[in-house]
Amino acid sequence: MPSRARGFIRALRLRREDVPSFDNYPFSIPAIRSLERLKLHPAVTFLIGENGTGKSTLVEALAVRYGLNAEGGTRNFSFATRASHSNLHEHLVLEKEPRYPSEHFFLRAESFYNVATYVDEVGATPWYGDRSLHEQSHGQSFFSVMATRLQGDGFYIFDEPEAALSPQRQMSALTLIDNLVHEGSQLVIATHSPILMAYPDAVIYELSEDGIRERKYEETEHFQVTRDFLNRHEKMLSVLLDRPPLQD
Repeated sequence: MPSRARGFIRALRLRREDVPSFDNYPFSIPAIRSLERLKLHPAVTFLIGENGTGKSTLVEALAVRYGLNAEGGTRNFSFATRASHSNLHEHLVLEKEPRYPSEHFFLRAESFYNVATYVDEVGATPWYGDRSLHEQSHGQSFFSVMATRLQGDGFYIFDEPEAALSPQRQMSALTLIDNLVHEGSQLVIATHSPILMAYPDAVIYELSEDGIRERKYEETEHFQVTRDFLNRHEKMLSVLLDRPPLQD
């Protein structure tokens, strides 16, 4: 089945001329400091990189600029547990397509508890599988939102979803992502998961000290490190733990 994804956001741009100082956070982050225009894939865009390289900062700014709640949810999620997001969104420009999504959602593992609490407080549980998200484990409730709340023809932003999902659930999430894409959705996903970033109808951008660069899946450190560890785990453990390899 061919992808129907046409995208809602062509690209995001940093209005560099309006940035007060590139010496101050978040503009001092190398990937943000080098940002000019980032083209988004019409289906899935992955943002990857080491901790602290700006992935979550960038997807959070994208979400807020789009009008979504900084802690997750939709534009109707009017709560703020702690106003900790940066002012990067104030300096972003979104290049939009002439079509508009039927729905939108920002799903992030870090603040998902706050989203689940808000869903309960406003009585929105019927939209989330008719069972309180707090009556399920973190992973169950997170996956439930992906499976029941996201209907397609939407613009979705995920921030490190693998933090809530087991490897098996991550593979199931690939199926859900593919279904959303075939229903005309566009997704932007910040992740460390080599399982998720294997999705083929996508572009992968690596954020690092050198800026932002497009990578092929097999070129990513996530793929290479995971492959090498699983293929030679005994030798890797002997090096990491400074002990002789296990003997049969």
